[in-house]
Amino acid sequence: MKYISTMDIRPYLNRINFTDSPEVNKRVLYELQKKHLLNIPFENLDIHYGREINLSIAHIYKKIIIENRGGFCYELNGLFHQLLKEIGFNAKLISARVHVQNEEYSPEYDHMAIIVNLENQDYLVDVGFGKFTLEPLELIPNQKITDTLGQFQFDTYEKDYYRINELKSSDLIPQYIFKTDPRELSEFVQRCEFHQTSDESHFSKKKLISITTNEGRITLNNSQLKITKAGIEEEVRFKESEFETKLKHYFDIEIRKDSY
Repeated sequence: MKYISTMDIRPYLNRINFTDSPEVNKRVLYELQKKHLLNIPFENLDIHYGREINLSIAHIYKKIIIENRGGFCYELNGLFHQLLKEIGFNAKLISARVHVQNEEYSPEYDHMAIIVNLENQDYLVDVGFGKFTLEPLELIPNQKITDTLGQFQFDTYEKDYYRINELKSSDLIPQYIFKTDPRELSEFVQRCEFHQTSDESHFSKKKLISITTNEGRITLNNSQLKITKAGIEEEVRFKESEFETKLKHYFDIEIRKDSY
């Protein structure tokens, strides 16, 4: 069945400063993820400004590409998956369960990620998990993978799950577990609503926006700014009333409650 195009990819590629030819190969896949993470922030601001997060590609495209915003996993990976499909990649959405503590994991659909099959090899692609990998991870269990942002390793978990771990000082730190079953964007709606409305969701606790930089990372919340460069972290505290000023200065984003 021929894939029907539903999205203009050129503004998207411009948004992430991708200037190469968008071809279906490993180099392009890796560069697309890297450019995406360096140019589109992870953020939950709509939850705190009373704006509903609508999981339709048209709505997400308008917010992130036209309005130069960011988003959280459902938006970022949902839209990136659509871009990959438009280019011609064999990509599918998957559901992941995030590690909470002591081998406990969040419910199904708590996180959205992407699997790309390229030349008969699966890759975990994720632009919506905050501080994670800069490039896709080749899905081969029990093999150390070195990424610009750290070292990672897959292993298998109970009930046919894969688990992705970060390697720190020879310890495996679980990040999330997942199956490779294909999912539809609509299947994540209920969990997306939970994160917008429930007091139990960590996204409802405070404002958060964060982006990877070539030197490290910039993260802003209600009253704290963290800037990491070459492994050195600078932390600045400020009054909550100054949040919008910091948001404009560091992320060039302006949001007003009365806009919605």
